[in-house]
Amino acid sequence: MTPDRLFFGIGALLAGLSVALGAFGAHGLRNTLSPEDLVTFETGARYQMYHALALLAVAWAYARWEAPLVHVAGWLFVVGIVIFSGSLYALVLSGQRWLGAVTPLGGVALLAAWLVLAWSVFRS
Repeated sequence: MTPDRLFFGIGALLAGLSVALGAFGAHGLRNTLSPEDLVTFETGARYQMYHALALLAVAWAYARWEAPLVHVAGWLFVVGIVIFSGSLYALVLSGQRWLGAVTPLGGVALLAAWLVLAWSVFRS
């Protein structure tokens, strides 16, 4: 499988999962979580969607330009989504507040992904 297809497929799967998790949070958790925890869960779903769509852009950029670092940006997006959104989901569902300390690592990966994507496109 080519990297552009891989990142497009991962992005589509993560976007669909974001919709499912957002609906689960809005409907399935509404009566069991505090309003603050619902906001945290929704933040995870929203950022997952934004960055799943970014993976579609990575796939497009990979197919459009000869830019090897686009591949790096794609994996940084994947890692960032898993750590950022995943830690927020886990924090809310488990009640383990220490997971909030992990979330910024995912945010750093997402920021790095955007920077690497921009750099690679400008350099190609």
